[in-house]
Amino acid sequence: MAQPTNTFDSYDAVGIRESLEDIIYDVSPSETPFYSSVAKVKATNTFHEWQTDALRSSAANAHIEGDDTVAEARTATTRLGNYSQIFKNAVTIADTDSGLKKAGRAAEMAYAVLKVAKEQKLDIEKALFDNNARVAGNSTTARELAGAPVWLTSNTSFGSGGADATGDGTDARTDGTQEAFTQARFDSTMQSIWESGGRPDVVYLSAFQMNVALGFTGNNNQRSQVQAGDEKVIKSLAVYVTPWGTVEFMPTRENRSRDVFIMQKDMWAVGVLRPTKNIELAKTGDSTKRQVVTELTLVCKNEASCGGIFDNATS
Repeated sequence: MAQPTNTFDSYDAVGIRESLEDIIYDVSPSETPFYSSVAKVKATNTFHEWQTDALRSSAANAHIEGDDTVAEARTATTRLGNYSQIFKNAVTIADTDSGLKKAGRAAEMAYAVLKVAKEQKLDIEKALFDNNARVAGNSTTARELAGAPVWLTSNTSFGSGGADATGDGTDARTDGTQEAFTQARFDSTMQSIWESGGRPDVVYLSAFQMNVALGFTGNNNQRSQVQAGDEKVIKSLAVYVTPWGTVEFMPTRENRSRDVFIMQKDMWAVGVLRPTKNIELAKTGDSTKRQVVTELTLVCKNEASCGGIFDNATS
């Protein structure tokens, strides 16, 4: 078949209006499970502090009648602190934009600010999980908060050559030789946390390590079955029940895949010095500028309540 001679078709036409949907599709992940789930507390200084304490070990305690009472030696509390980190992103849009008609958004500035706010939240989540020591900062160096791996020392499992940090935020962990993430390592760490007095309730781990955890054996955690009727295969690991506690597995994207965190959520908090704000900046020309800024730090109320399985193989 062929067109009749002199057929005027769409390839010849001028002035055809574009076919452009009035929506923007974005599937980029924006979840921040750790940052979103922990409590937010008020910080009033760039160095936010808290105290920890512990009971002494149990001991024999028997006395004769009428003996003199002697006071026990007491240990002072431990004072810890972390520096607030400034998270800042800015957008500059030429004022010509105000006269343009856009698809998918009414105003470029509003769309851009919302986008950078989501991106900044991901940056915060990443910083909270980073193996990064705190930095005091100065007029030429930015302050940095110490991330979760830096605080965990009591209940950790790591590869050959690895080492815990001091535990006060001043230094990072030493990475060791990577080895397999196993149920035995996990259960052993859970036991250690229980013996320290912790009550963990959530496990943060990468997609790779989540797939390993799906292979944990036992009738308390994994359910893999074909559901009658619709023939769906269901394989889930909602909770993992052990004698040392019940935890929920939470896959995360912003932590290092080599790190698995067993957390008691109420023993962590974010100290907020300046909550997230969208601020218009001074006008310096034919453009509009806005910034999104947040200043906060991570608080580890008592690291003995949690644990970490580090140096896990990632392939």
